[in-house]
Amino acid sequence: MEGLAIKQVTVEVVGVQAFLGKDIPIIEGGFGEGEKVVLAKTIAEIHEVELRDINKLINNHLDEFEEGIDILDLKYNEDFAVIAKNSGLYTQNGINASANIYLLSEQGYHALVSLMRTEKSKEIRRKLRREYFAMRKVIKEESSKLDELSPQLQLLIGMELEQKKLKKQLDEVNHHALEAEAEIKEIRQVVNLDTTNWRNETRTLIAKIARKQGDLKYIRDFTNESYELLNKRFGVSLETRLKNKKSRMALEGIGKSKIDKLNNLDVIAEDKKLIEGYVIIVKDMAIKYGI
Repeated sequence: MEGLAIKQVTVEVVGVQAFLGKDIPIIEGGFGEGEKVVLAKTIAEIHEVELRDINKLINNHLDEFEEGIDILDLKYNEDFAVIAKNSGLYTQNGINASANIYLLSEQGYHALVSLMRTEKSKEIRRKLRREYFAMRKVIKEESSKLDELSPQLQLLIGMELEQKKLKKQLDEVNHHALEAEAEIKEIRQVVNLDTTNWRNETRTLIAKIARKQGDLKYIRDFTNESYELLNKRFGVSLETRLKNKKSRMALEGIGKSKIDKLNNLDVIAEDKKLIEGYVIIVKDMAIKYGI
């Protein structure tokens, strides 16, 4: 199943609170200003299960969570890494060793609890049901009180509620507009990739593709994909050209250490058409993988 995209969001630890007999960190942000959130690591501690089991449950049911609303992966979030180390939530080794560092909103936590089958999760589900029906009762009682007010006052209250609703909708529209603007900026950066600094720029794009897929260890896989696409589209064999280049250099008496450092990019660099073709291919890959 496809993993979550990597986003740079702001979170902060604002204190500690007791929850079901455990002292847990109070973390805010990530999903909006002042939003209370919880780490998968903390959820594992609350439910007295291994963190790897919580992560496995999430990864097996990622389609149950809406990214940015229910869940975020902070594995590569630079701000969080600093906060986590300063507050003692994670060590640098712990961050490095983690495949995912999931952060869940209250809504996301409720979704996760519904998937869990522990005694603690049953207790929490019962607590949430009680709170839900208690809230419905309060809303019903408040609604009946509203009916007792004068028509003019009801109208004023209704107008105020509608205004708040419109403000919330406008805030959401502005948020989506900013996200779209950021995406357009990234697409422009991809489209503007040229052949003057093609080695560094294509390397950077491939690293971004790998990072978006969840791990920089995929750089080699996407680099190989780019070479295969170049071979196929231009009817060449970079491997054969590289072998021939090494043979020629050996006959010219060039040292083995220098020959051993040669790679496919050196072959591409000898042919202007291959340079242009490789830049186009990496651009296409970046757009395909949502960079």
